Amino acid sequence: MKLFKLQSLKFLWTLKPPNRTFHGHPRLLSSDVHSQYESVRRGKQEIPKYFNFASDVLDKWSEIEKAGKRPSNPAFWWINGKGEEVKWSFQELGFLSRQVANVLTKDCGLQKGDRLIVILPRIPEWWLVKVACIRAGIVFIPGVSQLSAKDIQYRLQASKATCIITTDTLAPAVDSVASQCQFLKTKLMVSKGSREGWLNFTELYKNQSADHSCIKTSIQDPMIIFFTSGTTGSPKMTQHSQGSLGFRPLLSERYWLDLTPSGTVWNTADTGWILTSVASFFDPWVFGACIFIHNLPQAESAVILNTLCRFPIDVLIGPPTLFRMLVQNDLSKYKFMNLRYCISGGEPLNPEVMEQWKSQTGLDIREVYGQSEMGVICCVFKGMKIKPGSMGKAAPLYDVQIIDKNANILPPGQQGEIAVRSKPIRPLGFFSEYLDNPKKTAESERGDFYVTGDRGTMDEDGYFQFIGRDDDIIISAGYRIGPFEVESALIEHPAVVETAVVSSPDPLRGEVVKAFVVLSPTFSSADLKSLARDLQDHVKKTTAPYKYPRKVEFVQELPKTVTGKIKRNELRDKEWGRI
Repeated sequence: MKLFKLQSLKFLWTLKPPNRTFHGHPRLLSSDVHSQYESVRRGKQEIPKYFNFASDVLDKWSEIEKAGKRPSNPAFWWINGKGEEVKWSFQELGFLSRQVANVLTKDCGLQKGDRLIVILPRIPEWWLVKVACIRAGIVFIPGVSQLSAKDIQYRLQASKATCIITTDTLAPAVDSVASQCQFLKTKLMVSKGSREGWLNFTELYKNQSADHSCIKTSIQDPMIIFFTSGTTGSPKMTQHSQGSLGFRPLLSERYWLDLTPSGTVWNTADTGWILTSVASFFDPWVFGACIFIHNLPQAESAVILNTLCRFPIDVLIGPPTLFRMLVQNDLSKYKFMNLRYCISGGEPLNPEVMEQWKSQTGLDIREVYGQSEMGVICCVFKGMKIKPGSMGKAAPLYDVQIIDKNANILPPGQQGEIAVRSKPIRPLGFFSEYLDNPKKTAESERGDFYVTGDRGTMDEDGYFQFIGRDDDIIISAGYRIGPFEVESALIEHPAVVETAVVSSPDPLRGEVVKAFVVLSPTFSSADLKSLARDLQDHVKKTTAPYKYPRKVEFVQELPKTVTGKIKRNELRDKEWGRI
């Protein structure tokens, strides 16, 4: 497999994009940096054989910090809105993450290549564990904190994870399925209390030594696995390497965040999303910037707006739902301390919301488009003209095109499938594979392209516009929801004979889950409003609550093909007014 090439690592952590000022950033290299950058981008140099984000990036910033050449800005800043606050420098982050690495390797017996599932909310331990996993070569598998026992069981069984870390809230759910997960050996709980069969994470790492040597990892060694929803079957395991997420931002994505070592970024995404790994971990720390986190158990407008007024946040990143919610307020009452750059991702943002935000705050919202398989694919860089409804141009290292069913590139303005060139050179940033699923991995490519499953257009200037999913994935408030998961939960209810789940338009969330349900004859005389609520509650208990159908419609039958397949596209088109 060919990759973009690079000779050495020594200049990467000081790589300076052209026409950019890095306040407080040590200039250790001269004018040849840009030419090396361009050579990397064009694939003319060899990538290093070994790379580790912890030792080659984080520890470099720790050295710069120790030498007094970095601003006093923390590397990590966390609040919970109740008076608790955590601030770490890069040196402190290094010390604590080495302690955690020793917990994982010594107390838990994990070795390089072992898999660890981490289901934690936005708390500092999530970041410590992630850095520790990279130091020890352990494969990190994040999960959203709303996962049900059934979701957890599937992830433990599919990944063959030998260890899990979660909170005391989810510990009972893990215990209810642990006996069916033969590979699970160790359970760690982030809690002030104790529970039988669980190790207390906090007590262990605070008493551990910080004497830990970062393991040597190949740039293609597995680093992270994301479970990503599909239209059929259970979520797929999307595996990323040390290079695809850890090394790529050193080469390409320094543009989209517009950060410096004195800057602070706040991304509101859930810890289970790839956006958090990209925007609240790898990319900001390449800049040596501060990652700001609010525990944010509930997304409340007042809390978010007041936080922007009280803290020096330069860059705000969130799904369109966040901005749709915020513009419902009188923003003239709020004076943001430092905010100058806003980014929306996860689904398309309505142009009218961009206009409302701009008129009330004076700030533009720039869109990014990406997937779990390859991070940021398109974005609106600083200095680029903003075209409402557009998600910008192709990100560096990616050749993005609109193609037809035969992998032919379509001309500007013509609708087709959004695809990224994967041959003859597979760009750094691509996922390694759908783990244990070679068929799906092969099906993701068509000709010389990886096919995203999204439809769109490209204009004469190279700007892309998202049209919609080419399959049945539902993207609601940034969450990717596979219809199969919801249908499987619904069909378990005795009232349901058959069901089909599609997306339905929603002014706040962009789209929501809607279930068309064919009832069992024994429930035909039931109160339908009450039954709809019962089905919604059932789904919430069976799978992650965010997947539940916010709309339920009872029908006599579902439209089907001659072979008996449900025509979800017909139901979806009806919902969106296309029929």
